[in-house]
Amino acid sequence: MATSEKLAPATPAGPAPRRRPASIRRTSSLDADWPQGRGMPTRVQGRARDLFTPPQGEPQVLGEDWLEVIASPTREITAITANRRNDEVRKLIGARGGGGLRSEIARLLPQEKAGTTPLHLLLDDFPGTSLVAGWAWSRWTPDWKERMIREHTHRMEGICSGFRTGASSLFPDGRHDPRSQTSTPVPPLEHPDDPGGWHDLPVQDGVGLRRARRIDVWFDDLIQMDIGFQDSATSPGGGRIGQHEYRVLASADPITLRLTSIAVDPRLLPYPECRGAAPNAVRLEGAELAAFRLEVLARLPGELGCTHLNDVLRTMADVPGLARRLQAELRRRAPAA
Repeated sequence: MATSEKLAPATPAGPAPRRRPASIRRTSSLDADWPQGRGMPTRVQGRARDLFTPPQGEPQVLGEDWLEVIASPTREITAITANRRNDEVRKLIGARGGGGLRSEIARLLPQEKAGTTPLHLLLDDFPGTSLVAGWAWSRWTPDWKERMIREHTHRMEGICSGFRTGASSLFPDGRHDPRSQTSTPVPPLEHPDDPGGWHDLPVQDGVGLRRARRIDVWFDDLIQMDIGFQDSATSPGGGRIGQHEYRVLASADPITLRLTSIAVDPRLLPYPECRGAAPNAVRLEGAELAAFRLEVLARLPGELGCTHLNDVLRTMADVPGLARRLQAELRRRAPAA
């Protein structure tokens, strides 16, 4: 293994690229904090926006949603509200982040899933966010790694590339060994020359985690995609530290909506072995984008995938809907023949 491959990826991508003319950008963020302190309920505040940038002129917001979730320390939803669909959304109270929550979201809000709306993305992203949220305490609790070793006694071996057999992230008995886990300071997501490129991101004071996503879609002969993903947390010294960050460049056939190419760039990950999943994304070439929420899990199971990369790739199922909206806006603004 080359020297660089013995280290976890630690090169943040930096601010989002400037928006392209004739493109659509979806951004989302889920911010987790603990208003009552460690070991108490988690509050998750989500924001998502679809922004159309025309060939010329001012951008237009095509869709925007928000939600707020209160979850118990075991990730059970105890309260939830959103900017719309609250009768259906509140039926998720009592469900747990994991354990079939995404199936329940699909059952209760089928139109949101079918429409790949910003609200559906926020709901769908809650399980992953609630799973990693506790990592936010890593810089604020001196004995955090020792606590993890004491409290997490289940075997992790084989669940993903980062926990493959023999990985530095594991004890010999297959339990998680966090002692060599790394994180890296990250700059702001907003590009200084493109202040409208992100929706308003909440200011986090104290302990907090943020899962942020960006999906840029535009056309040439193909549907082109530039995708960013980052899990970051606040730091007692100020600024933010990142643990997971990926950049994905991909293309799809505009007629069949099947993936034609994909390149995954792992920018930040906690263990050297985590990078092993990125080359396997080519297994998705030829798959229909709309089916990615199932195809990713089927084609990148276990050690072939990364829990967080799989979360990045699953949301590419939203691209056909974004491409349709982009095409409609471009046609609407096209000069009459």
